[in-house]
Amino acid sequence: MEHSLLVWLLPTIALVAGVVIGFFVARLLPNAAPSSTQRQLDDVQERFDTYQNEVVTHFNTTANLVQKLSQSYQDVQEHLAEGANRLALDELSRQRLLAALHPEATTLPRDRLTPPRTTEPPKDYAPKAPNAPGMLDEHYGLKK
Repeated sequence: MEHSLLVWLLPTIALVAGVVIGFFVARLLPNAAPSSTQRQLDDVQERFDTYQNEVVTHFNTTANLVQKLSQSYQDVQEHLAEGANRLALDELSRQRLLAALHPEATTLPRDRLTPPRTTEPPKDYAPKAPNAPGMLDEHYGLKK
C-alpha cells in the first residue's frame, strides 16, 4: 500500500508544484516582455490619441481663422462706411452708399400691389357680342 501511495503522492506533488511555478512565471513574464497583442493595442491607442489631438487642433485653428475673418469683414465695413461719409458729395449720395453697405437697415416703403377691381374669375373662352357667331360656330371667321 505504501508503494501505491507513493505512486500517487509524487505526481500530485509535482503537479501542484508545477502549477505554482507556472502561475508565478506567468505573472512575471508579461510585465517583462509584452505580447504582440498588447503592443498592437498600445500602438492603436497611441494612434487614436494622436488623431484626437489633431482633430482638436484643427477645430481650434478653424475657430481662430473664422474669428479673424469676421473681424476683417467688420473692418472692411467700417472702412467703406467712413469712405462713404467722407467722399460722398451730397447727403443723398451718402445715404445711398450707406444703405448699400447695410441693406438690412434700410426700411424704405415698398409699393403695395392693388387688389383687382372685380372678383370675377378669368374666362376660359373669348367673350362675344350678343347675336354674333361664337368661335365654335361653323361659319366663324369665314368671309362670304
